[in-house]
Amino acid sequence: MSDFSLSSLEAIVADRAKASPEQSWTAKLVAHGQTKAAKKLGEEAVETVIAAISNDRANLVAESADLLYHLMVVLKIADIPLQDVMSELERRTRQSGLQEKASR
Repeated sequence: MSDFSLSSLEAIVADRAKASPEQSWTAKLVAHGQTKAAKKLGEEAVETVIAAISNDRANLVAESADLLYHLMVVLKIADIPLQDVMSELERRTRQSGLQEKASR
């Protein structure tokens, strides 16, 4: 099993965000700002849903990777560390999903 993680992806996104937009898709998304990056995230989310309901395993894996990557770009632009999201997930898992949802 690989040591690659979402934290690894976060570091790669941060590094590539510093590159020239002509050299890096990540830098290009960052240069275009949150609106463009968020729209791309939404497109990837829809494509992931389509792959899921189509029972297309290979495409679901590929689209999920695209979705996670674009989420990391959106978080980078918003200056939200992945650890903040992980902490929120950890907080929520201290109770059942039904209890957590009812508390909102």
